[in-house]
Amino acid sequence: MAASRPLSIPSTPSDQPSFTDLGVPAELSAALAANGITMPFPIQAATLPHSLTGRDVLGRGRTGSGKTYAFVLPVLARLAASRKPRRPGRPRALILAPTRELATQIESSMAPLAAALSLRTMTVFGGVGPQPQINGLRAGVDVLVACPGRLADHIGSGHAHLDAVEITVLDEADHMADLGFLPAVRRLLDLTPSNGQRMLFSATLDGGVNVLVKRFMTNPVSHSVDSARSPVTEMAHHVLHVRADNRLAVLAELTAAPGRTLVFTRTKRRAKTLTRQLISSGVPAVELHGNLGQPARTRNLAAFSDGTATTMVATDIAARGIHVDDIARVIHADPPNEHKAYLHRSGRTARAGASGTVVTLMTDDQVAEVQALSRKAGITPTTTRLRPGHPLLTELAPGERTFVAPAADPPQREKPARSAQGRKTGARDATPAPKSSAADFSSRSRAGGRRGRR
Repeated sequence: MAASRPLSIPSTPSDQPSFTDLGVPAELSAALAANGITMPFPIQAATLPHSLTGRDVLGRGRTGSGKTYAFVLPVLARLAASRKPRRPGRPRALILAPTRELATQIESSMAPLAAALSLRTMTVFGGVGPQPQINGLRAGVDVLVACPGRLADHIGSGHAHLDAVEITVLDEADHMADLGFLPAVRRLLDLTPSNGQRMLFSATLDGGVNVLVKRFMTNPVSHSVDSARSPVTEMAHHVLHVRADNRLAVLAELTAAPGRTLVFTRTKRRAKTLTRQLISSGVPAVELHGNLGQPARTRNLAAFSDGTATTMVATDIAARGIHVDDIARVIHADPPNEHKAYLHRSGRTARAGASGTVVTLMTDDQVAEVQALSRKAGITPTTTRLRPGHPLLTELAPGERTFVAPAADPPQREKPARSAQGRKTGARDATPAPKSSAADFSSRSRAGGRRGRR
């Protein structure tokens, strides 16, 4: 595998190459500018000169590094240039993503640019009815953004074929490996033409990901915008050593501050329980985990994005693909199982050069675990033993605390045991279906109307 030397990117913004300088067609550059995107990020500047010419590309960059446009732009530019007609059930480009949230985010970023070039895009993932997807495939699509499980279903039923794919992209390939998707990914790649362009983007390039590289990529150029281990430098890492019976009160103080907060748990049940506890404490919170149906997931993400809910409680898998700007804090309510998950979680703040705060809540029985995790992640957090009301909580989450009165929960819809095909709905796309969303909030109380527990 040949790896190119990373391009030298000027340090001053005025000297940075523009998208046009890097080879992006003028029509696409204009569409970017119309959407407020005028200067490339380092991963884009490094890879675009190669990907736009059809080279296979291997890119490493964490969440917030700008990697989505690093592959979206060459996909759209090359499809527009080739001018091949759309054919029913035969996409011209395939982007594989591990979760439906990430697939949706990619397609949302791409859609206005594709429209400017008269290209058609669509998503395919589990947890929703297949018929609208079948109709979209029959109508013809240029770029298909898909999760492996549902795409395999459509191929098996004859509604999708990959023999016309000119460009294939794997996003968050390391996460696909973690979820056990690589066998399915290999089967899908085997169905694409061997002479097509392939791009792979990942936070890490090891283990099963390297197997894909060696088997499916031809003389790829490789670029990395950061170390696989190094934490984002704009993050401030803190460990709060708390008593188990104080953990919720400390979390409520942090999440009631102004700004968006993303809270991580290890399990779906824990995410659901913690969301309810925060709501009862007066914090406008929503949940995101695999037991939510697609309408509830969409509703909760919208509430978090528009500020109706300032806190989202999520599991690792479900949080992949969250594309919300200005997340002020990431809180590990449960320390993750391993250091890569810590870095992935933490990367949801301090995106694109912004600053952010990462907090891990640690109880007495988790000290050794958190210390080992920090060493492997390459961070030296500030550790403080505290209880509710400690001044550090205001420093980490500044501003006046605001609590709200929660509305009654909406009716809950139970998850169906099986789909018509005899398997659990969405089980093959990492984040299964049903169950309704967290409670909506009817009204916001006066700032400081009800104080956090002391």
